[in-house]
Amino acid sequence: MNFTSGNETDKKDLWTCIGAPELLLPIVDGVFIGICVLGLVGNIIVFWNLCFRIQRNKYTVYIANLCVADTLLLSVVMLTLMVEISNFFGLHPGSKVTCPFYVFVDTLYYPLVYSGKNILTAISVERCISILFPIWYRTCRPKKFSTMACAVLWLLGILEGLLEVILCDPEAYTSQQAQCVTIEVMIFVSAIGICLPLMVISSVALLYKIRRTVGQEYSPKLYIIIIVAVIVFILSVLPLNIVRFLVFCNVLKTVKLVFISQYWLVTNCVINPYIYFLVGKICNQTTCCSIKDSLQRAFVVETDTSPFSSEGQQAQ
Repeated sequence: MNFTSGNETDKKDLWTCIGAPELLLPIVDGVFIGICVLGLVGNIIVFWNLCFRIQRNKYTVYIANLCVADTLLLSVVMLTLMVEISNFFGLHPGSKVTCPFYVFVDTLYYPLVYSGKNILTAISVERCISILFPIWYRTCRPKKFSTMACAVLWLLGILEGLLEVILCDPEAYTSQQAQCVTIEVMIFVSAIGICLPLMVISSVALLYKIRRTVGQEYSPKLYIIIIVAVIVFILSVLPLNIVRFLVFCNVLKTVKLVFISQYWLVTNCVINPYIYFLVGKICNQTTCCSIKDSLQRAFVVETDTSPFSSEGQQAQ
């Protein structure tokens, strides 16, 4: 995550592995730890219910994998924040946090970010395809496709993150070596040139479908969840890719923006599970419902009653 002190003119300070508390006060770190705890609780509850309490289908498989990515990412952020606070107050005198720790954090952080991006893109694209080509989707979609797709998306995200950490190390990033330029361009194109358009196009198609389903016997809860999740992702995650690339290209001279955008990214992982709760609860016709009921209505009832979903609704 490169939790570092920023220098307005020297990008090399982006990789300085001491002095982060000079930029963000411990009280801010403490607030973000509290936010991370909320996100961890929400994601763990959603994951538990999707895997063990409600009927699984092709979409709950995606959401469960997204919860895993968000939970691990929040854990990495919390670990880093606690180390920074400990370092600031000198709870372990003589033990300075060193660069290998931040390399370790980056090795976990970026693969999780990119894996979550890939999974969310797949969710929105698959639901869009189910609307645009319902007959083909219902008859030709392979069984267990969601599971296989998630495995591939995890591998791609991990590969993307590891390439960035290994081939674009601090020295390569600062000197803009050829392999680092290639990696940074590849990641930027993947996020802005591929994932973003796919998400936007899919969301527009889902919005159109929502308008057509108003007044029908089922409400497009899953559509709403995907659209809101995509909007939150665009507002919280993509700025990191954009800012990091602009800093790398010397368009932006301050690395503090990279640091801030990494913190802002956490909001995506925190908000997602509460989107599922809220949409499922709002769409519930009863006055009170449990978390299980909310998730059941958000993910299972919608797919069971939709004319565009696969029959049988076995775990995919």
